[in-house]
Amino acid sequence: MIPLSEARDRVMSRIEPLAGRSVPIGAALGLVLTEAVTSTEPVPAFANTAMDGFAVQAADTAEAPVALELVGTVAAGDPGEVEVGPGQAVRIMTGAPMPPGADAVVMVERTRAVEGRVIVEIAVEPGNHVRQPGEDVEAGQKVFDAGAVLSPGHLGVLASIGVYEVTAAPRPRVGVVSTGDELVDGPVPLRRGQIRDSNRHTLLGLVERAGFEGVDLGIAPDREADIEAVFTAGADRGHAVLSSGGVSMGDYDYVKAVLDRIGAMDWMQIAIKPAKPFAFGLVEGTPVFGLPGNPVSSMVSFELLAKPALRVMAGHSDPGPDLVPAVSAARLDRGSDGKTHYLKVTARRDGQGRWRVAPSGGQGSHQLAAMARADALAVVPDGAEIGPGDPVEIILL
Repeated sequence: MIPLSEARDRVMSRIEPLAGRSVPIGAALGLVLTEAVTSTEPVPAFANTAMDGFAVQAADTAEAPVALELVGTVAAGDPGEVEVGPGQAVRIMTGAPMPPGADAVVMVERTRAVEGRVIVEIAVEPGNHVRQPGEDVEAGQKVFDAGAVLSPGHLGVLASIGVYEVTAAPRPRVGVVSTGDELVDGPVPLRRGQIRDSNRHTLLGLVERAGFEGVDLGIAPDREADIEAVFTAGADRGHAVLSSGGVSMGDYDYVKAVLDRIGAMDWMQIAIKPAKPFAFGLVEGTPVFGLPGNPVSSMVSFELLAKPALRVMAGHSDPGPDLVPAVSAARLDRGSDGKTHYLKVTARRDGQGRWRVAPSGGQGSHQLAAMARADALAVVPDGAEIGPGDPVEIILL
């Protein structure tokens, strides 16, 4: 067996970020910029009001309360060309441009309108409730560096400066295939010896939740021609391929034989439980991740090895997974077997904001229902004794 860190190094040493491409901002949520974005225009583009109220010359309010002549109205979207002279005021709506001559806004709640005049009840300083040009973004300012992960707020900023396409790493397109003659899909009766293919549906969901694009490659039966065809098609159609099954020491070697023939593979036994067997390599230059067939092992392999590699492909500088401090609410100790165990746990915040975890059910690699109930994986080192109230590191799911 090799340590998890060595397995990750073997994978990451052969992973390259995808080249950036032009992407419309409507399809860019969650993508990573590969080029910085600089604004060519200021935001706001013109001085405007932050409040509904009256645009005035601040000097006129020094002896408030004071009555000012009402000479017009400016709404949002108007050019705002009504000039404000001494002793005058203009009714103005939030976001409307400041009219010529005005240098302050008095909020409507501190005024009273009386027969063509407005009574201003307070004194204000120049710039009161005025948004200045470039106050948020200046023309020529770099707004986002390469490496920024685009959130909804980023997309709003891009639209506000008139940038509707960015250069970003594409969302990795990941083919997902299950292998094995024993697998069936769909609501059909099972014959003795058959099992339903849960892994493919689970992995497609994990791929999508991680922000990637899943491609369903179906089930490959235990025939070399079929296995070669599906892996070749997956390599041609996508940026990576995830397969489950056929990587354990006791498995019949159809998958191993095919992948060793068409790719450059590394077959590993990792000192973790679940997910000890794992394979990784390149087929026609496309990364292929061989995950174990047991459902929980397949999910854990994805979280620990495949997902971080796919994040690197997507341009992320922090591949993860992140280890988060928590407190155990139950005994998590176990004997020494030379492996780090990743236990399925529920995670809840306590009154102090700490994560408290407890087993979500059976810890067998076939017990998928307990994994579905889990919010996290508790990382239990070899031979550790973790009791109620003891600290433990977790990976949030």
